Amino acid sequence: MSNAEIRGLFVWHELMTTDPQGAAAFYAGVFRWKTQLSSVPGHTLWMSGEVGVGGLMAQPEEARMGGMPPSWLVYLGTVDVDATVQAAQRLGGRVVKDAVDIPAIGRFAVLADPQGAVFAVFTPAAPAPGGAAASRVISQFSWHELATSDPQGAFDFYSTLFGWKKGDAHDMGAGHVYQIIEREGTMIGGIYRLQDPSRPPYWLAYVEVDDLDGAVASVRAAKGQIVQEPHEVHGGDRVARILDPQGGAIALHERHAVIASPAGKPAGQSAADRRSGQGTAKRTGARSAESEASTRSKVKIKTTVEAVGSKAAAGKRTAKRPATKAAAGKRTAKRPATKAAAGKRTAKRPATKAAAGKRTAKRPATKAAGRKSAKVKKPTRAGSGRTAALKRTAAKAAKRKIARRR
Repeated sequence: MSNAEIRGLFVWHELMTTDPQGAAAFYAGVFRWKTQLSSVPGHTLWMSGEVGVGGLMAQPEEARMGGMPPSWLVYLGTVDVDATVQAAQRLGGRVVKDAVDIPAIGRFAVLADPQGAVFAVFTPAAPAPGGAAASRVISQFSWHELATSDPQGAFDFYSTLFGWKKGDAHDMGAGHVYQIIEREGTMIGGIYRLQDPSRPPYWLAYVEVDDLDGAVASVRAAKGQIVQEPHEVHGGDRVARILDPQGGAIALHERHAVIASPAGKPAGQSAADRRSGQGTAKRTGARSAESEASTRSKVKIKTTVEAVGSKAAAGKRTAKRPATKAAAGKRTAKRPATKAAAGKRTAKRPATKAAAGKRTAKRPATKAAGRKSAKVKKPTRAGSGRTAALKRTAAKAAKRKIARRR
């Protein structure tokens, strides 16, 4: 990436400690980092695979004599170190270490913001490679937090120097707010009010791990200290804060991630779910960058909103059913009227039966007439006349036959 593109990015992290060898063994066990000698004398590189993720060096004598504990120093990218130093001084910051060149690597300076939090600025000698900023490797720095006595004043300072913007703000209770900071639309960290006035403001770096509980167990085994036990934070990620054996402060960060599964099997589980055996697919996917995490979170929200919208639409259709039933009730309400109308027709039946009764009353007269006509010869059935004629014809023929015999 070009130097212009690194403005406001956390580009490097360096541990200054009283025991570099002991620190190397500790972090190798917790984060699976390896060490590699640097071209800079007295300086060692932290390597995650083939990617350099930070540096390790002995704490300067003046810092140790001044009682400063071992600490991680964050480096922010800038196009021009000297111009940034001057701008920081105008905004109330101070210079801790003047700008200096590192042959073939770049130029840097160490500053303190107006509230006292220490950080470094860096301009590479050549366009910065993608490296750690562009690749997601195991145990990569993933988040940065500023605990300060004046959150708004600190934000104004850094936003002027590096172009940061405010993202969401989350209520921490008791009047405290956790302010998300964004760079070009991507969340990169947070700012909140330091609750312990005895402590100076400071930057805290988070390292991403794939198994937070396992990493915490490794910290304990290596004689580190757990300052804050694993717990869930806004958005579902889990974090913990630790001190290495020399006293250097750092945080661990486990993300909710969807684990790819074979075709036909339920979609994945987070590391926490795999441990409990009760997991279902979570909101965000395994990320290759901060922006990817943000995109996957938006996809999940969109999916959830669409699902809720579908249910709401279904609810609207369901809401119509009572109306439909009411309409059906209207038709049902007509039935009594229809029955009443039917009752009217039924009411006519007695009258009809009465009329029928009148006709029935005539029947006895008809039967009586039938008795009188019983004295009259009943008419012959159809065909009985022809039979009589045949008999008469047969009788006449018999008489003629007798007459001829005579």
